[in-house]
Amino acid sequence: MATATQQNPAKDVNNTSVRVEIFDQAYNLRGSDPEYILKLAEYVDSKMRAVAEQTNTIDTVRLAVLAALNIADEYHLMRRKSEGQGLGASYQQRAHKLSTALDEVLEEAQHAG
Repeated sequence: MATATQQNPAKDVNNTSVRVEIFDQAYNLRGSDPEYILKLAEYVDSKMRAVAEQTNTIDTVRLAVLAALNIADEYHLMRRKSEGQGLGASYQQRAHKLSTALDEVLEEAQHAG
């Protein structure tokens, strides 16, 4: 499991150094959000451990590549799903419903007035 320790801030206060451990390897990473960096490290660590469990592979480079492919696959599936559902399409549907409702209200107001 990934762990992290925050190092002394670098010259840039927005770039804090964070020490994380991924698959038993320590890395010093810089970023503006140490908690987010830790979250990412934990995710990568969990993917590497899952791949190691499934493949019985101990080569860390091979595990890292397989984990990266797994993460890339997840990303592209989610991206395709969001494009397929069309976040734009859902907004368009909602806009159309609201427009229709507004037209109905305006029409009723014209007939009443």
